[in-house]
Amino acid sequence: MKLQGQIVDIQNRRIFKGEISVENGKIISIKEKDHDVNDYIMPGFVDAHIHIESSMLVPSEFAKLAVKHGTVSTVSDPHEIANVLGVEGVEFMIENGKEVSFKFNFGAPSCVPATKFESAGAVIDSEDIKTLLKNPDIKYLAEMMNYPGVLFDDEEVMKKIAWAKHYKKPVDGHAPGLRGEDVSKYISAGMSTDHECFTYDEALEKLQKGMKILIREGSAAKNFEALIDLLEDHFENMMFCSDDKHPDDLIVGHINQLCARAVAKGIDVFKVLKVACINPIKHYNLDVGLLKVGDDADFIVVEDIKRFNTLQTYINGELVFNNGVSNIKPVSFENLNNFNCNIKEVSDFKIESTAKQIRVIEALEGQLVTNELIEDALIENGNLVSNTEKDILKMVVVNRYQNQNPAIGFIKNFGLKEGAIASSVGHDSHNIIAVGVSDEDICRAVNLIIENKGGICAFSNLEEKIVSLPVAGIMSDKDGATIGKQYAELDKMAKRLGSKLNAPYMTLSFMALLVIPSLKLSDKGLFNGSEFKFTTIEVN
Repeated sequence: MKLQGQIVDIQNRRIFKGEISVENGKIISIKEKDHDVNDYIMPGFVDAHIHIESSMLVPSEFAKLAVKHGTVSTVSDPHEIANVLGVEGVEFMIENGKEVSFKFNFGAPSCVPATKFESAGAVIDSEDIKTLLKNPDIKYLAEMMNYPGVLFDDEEVMKKIAWAKHYKKPVDGHAPGLRGEDVSKYISAGMSTDHECFTYDEALEKLQKGMKILIREGSAAKNFEALIDLLEDHFENMMFCSDDKHPDDLIVGHINQLCARAVAKGIDVFKVLKVACINPIKHYNLDVGLLKVGDDADFIVVEDIKRFNTLQTYINGELVFNNGVSNIKPVSFENLNNFNCNIKEVSDFKIESTAKQIRVIEALEGQLVTNELIEDALIENGNLVSNTEKDILKMVVVNRYQNQNPAIGFIKNFGLKEGAIASSVGHDSHNIIAVGVSDEDICRAVNLIIENKGGICAFSNLEEKIVSLPVAGIMSDKDGATIGKQYAELDKMAKRLGSKLNAPYMTLSFMALLVIPSLKLSDKGLFNGSEFKFTTIEVN
């Protein structure tokens, strides 16, 4: 195969008219050659940190959408399915990904369960980590969210890091807001990256201390604007990632969107493309081509290097996307799951109280961090209830792995005026999480999830919708276009019920994420993520 175009040589900062020759999946020559083709040939995009599960698609279906946007590879943490199914879940992701022409690079999930303060479906200990890291399909030790364990030299945490060093594989960090001497110790223990920075100053400090910083722009957490000004001077040590990408967003775009936004801000295009295409491959030692002779023929053809509209995507010389059509075909697989709780009663969601004030989680648009608020309690018939006038709604987390009483809290900024929404995508343990205006509505939404053994749903007196997620309770067994459409309809319903959040379901899924401060809710109770301990709903 021979292909002509404007060849983008990122490493040498030049663009020239040329011709690429490919044989047996490898680039055998790149020659300067005069022609009339104006399309640009460049290395493909790499998402430097993503949980494929957040797309609600299995890897093979994720790939079908991602190649449309010029993505040829991902650095993928299978942490979500691991918290449900353990090592078996990681193996499922690897094997399903191998069925298609796309370069998935999975890590060994370092925190399963994420904390001891929640109930997960599985455990991955240091011996499991050793076994996983020995596997050449595992490229790195995935995000070490247990930064207190690193700071206090927890024996099991340090064993996991030691195995990564033994196998000479990088360790991803995860330390939102960690600064000063604490972050210095965290880095010295072996953490090489962080994708959780949400301020310029935090990211700059970590860069100056030797970390590589990922600019994250996902469906819920959006840190591009806060961090992008660092790229001009620190492009050698930065990467782009989405972390979590819902299916409707993935249909629209991927890393190509971040490149377009960065170039529109006047940042040098070669610096932008080094961040998007080169740095992840070098940092993680990925088997992905860099558009050099002898490399795998992994490259894309784009209309221009401003908007990065992808015309063609090649992986190992195979044309996997061509002018609007993905050539990646569906594959068959077995639905694995872990769902063992019974239908709930309305009485399960009542909480007796005489408190005058309560602690309330404040959800923040575009952020995973939350604030702790102290608000007046609303009590009816001796029970704490939602206050829709003040937008203080009851939120619950229900253990889906065994029958336990639901944990109850309150949250602000979801904005629902009627009904409830619920999901079995609840980071990190993926218990059922729901928010609603009444105990009756919450109960019905939770039971919809239980009846389907996983999914996301919305419920009101007039209608109910659910997107079933039968694969581990967090992924669909259908194609991306179908799930993207169903999810978009569900998102619209949540907004009809009153939510003003840009991504209400993605935001909801992170309200049980205990490793991100400051106030969250696990299936075991209300949790202070700043002090890493449980707290009470009632203030007085």
